[in-house]
Amino acid sequence: MASKPFIVGVLNVTPDSYFDGGKWNSIDLALRRAEEMIAEGADWIEVGGESTGPNSKDISLQEEIDRTIPVIKEIRKRWGSCQISIDTYKSAVAREAIAAGASMVNDVTAGRGDRSMFAEVAKCAEVAKLVLMYSKDPTARTTIQPIQYTDVIETIKQFLSERIDAAVAAGIPRDRIIIDPGLGHFVSSEPRYSLEIIRRLAELQTLGCPIFLSPSRKSFLAGSANLPPSERLPATIATSAIAVLHGASFIRTHDVADISSACDVAWCVCNLR
Repeated sequence: MASKPFIVGVLNVTPDSYFDGGKWNSIDLALRRAEEMIAEGADWIEVGGESTGPNSKDISLQEEIDRTIPVIKEIRKRWGSCQISIDTYKSAVAREAIAAGASMVNDVTAGRGDRSMFAEVAKCAEVAKLVLMYSKDPTARTTIQPIQYTDVIETIKQFLSERIDAAVAAGIPRDRIIIDPGLGHFVSSEPRYSLEIIRRLAELQTLGCPIFLSPSRKSFLAGSANLPPSERLPATIATSAIAVLHGASFIRTHDVADISSACDVAWCVCNLR
């Protein structure tokens, strides 16, 4: 029987994230939200200190460290059994986060944004996992472009296979690697490609790594009514459950309670005996 999917609660300590920018960007507010998500069923808390969405702004290495590391230290201190992930493409932030108690690094550039990332994670591979994400853009700052694909899943598979090989060559054990096909503007501003990724998600299992997915309130869920992020929860619930039915092992979300319940039902459907 497959393990239940892990619920990864998003904790953005940023002023400009597309859904929750500015809500949790102090230590006290961030810890209050972490406590809520843990109570709601989060298996992981993922701390992010720099937005990578369209039109987001670069911040300095020190500013990202100052935003994230105190929060990670306090989460580890208060909730020792909680798993912590750091959302960063900078190897120095990853190093500081792992030292503070993080055990997963989610790199949206899949090691392309900082050539030292793989070597840094390899040093800590006994305690830290690495998420490699597909993105049409080589840097963390994603763009709004209607990219077209002949076969979006084959493109993603080829990219992730190459990045897995590079990570393994750098010393990261394959069983510490997790893959994320990307969604929304990371893939294309054409929503149909994100929907196709979810429909064909099981095809990525041939890469032999757990699948991580983050549909949470993303642009491709806006629909014909062009709903704002605040009104995309029903679509997020649907896509998250479908992703579990098709093999996702990690679901990253802003809405832990709702998504956890939906994913539990989807997992039970998959594992009826």
